[in-house]
Amino acid sequence: MVQAERLTIEVGPARRVSALLLNPSQARACYVLAHGAGAGMSHPFLEAVAQDLQERGIASLRYQFPYMEQGSKRPDPPPVAHATVRAAVAEAARLLPDVPLVAGGKSFGGRMSSQAEAAEPMPPLLGIAFLGFPLHPAGRPSLDRAAHLQQVARPMLFLQGTRDALADAMLMEQVARQLGHRATLTFFPDADHSFHVPARSGRSDAEVRRNLLDAFEAWLRDVIGR
Repeated sequence: MVQAERLTIEVGPARRVSALLLNPSQARACYVLAHGAGAGMSHPFLEAVAQDLQERGIASLRYQFPYMEQGSKRPDPPPVAHATVRAAVAEAARLLPDVPLVAGGKSFGGRMSSQAEAAEPMPPLLGIAFLGFPLHPAGRPSLDRAAHLQQVARPMLFLQGTRDALADAMLMEQVARQLGHRATLTFFPDADHSFHVPARSGRSDAEVRRNLLDAFEAWLRDVIGR
């Protein structure tokens, strides 16, 4: 397993966060990858995604949000989270100046990335990729969290499990329809919000992750080609 390079990203004059860069030789793209609300950048799922991307020739820059860096369980307010996303994208662009960039991440991290882009577009980015967009709280279906996506002009990839309690499949299809050509939506049967599948599905989590990254890679090729 290739070890990631440990970095520090300056979010502001008095705020710094840790980051992990996996940069394969002659990387053809970089994914600026944010973590979910309940686990940091070293979570096994994100670690596996980063390693798998590295084997596919795709770099990744994972980073902490300030609350996670401080050991808090309470996510940062949006302005702080958005500033962190912007700092991470800027650092990726500085470190890999000739490499196409996309951003996004797991759940909360993906949503903060798209909110930051909606508020003020980040020029280096070619698109936003969500590893489980958290459309609504569990048991409370709603489209409210998707409203800002209308302000995102770049291509967006939604990778979703059909058993995701935070994203009703029919509502996700409605979101994708409303976004039109900007949205690519791919479902993974029996997968939950963490892309875990039950044993009865006949598939493993590793297989689902491989399929997920196949879809990500195909979308990425298309976005770079544009």
